[in-house]
Amino acid sequence: MNETPDAFDFIINDEDEVMLLLYARESEPKNAVIEIDGQNFSAVLHRNEIDAVAIDRIPDDVLDSLADADTLLVCELTRGSAGKDGEDDTEIKYAYEADINL
Repeated sequence: MNETPDAFDFIINDEDEVMLLLYARESEPKNAVIEIDGQNFSAVLHRNEIDAVAIDRIPDDVLDSLADADTLLVCELTRGSAGKDGEDDTEIKYAYEADINL
């Protein structure tokens, strides 16, 4: 993942389940919903009542997997840095499911 604040990445596991990785926001997620616009390959993740994240350039395989799902697993990561051993110390700050609206 690159270091820009709105950077994100998708991972699809062997069971065709999608996980969204992004950098943690200030507010805590609550009752998250993701609204997907498949025609424009984009979405808006509503993390809570006041905080939303725009997501664009969603790959075709991710859209296909999301079309068959009810929820999306979201992991928000801290901004880690390489420690003295050279390992990245990025950690999961929030992990939650967002209901999917197509």
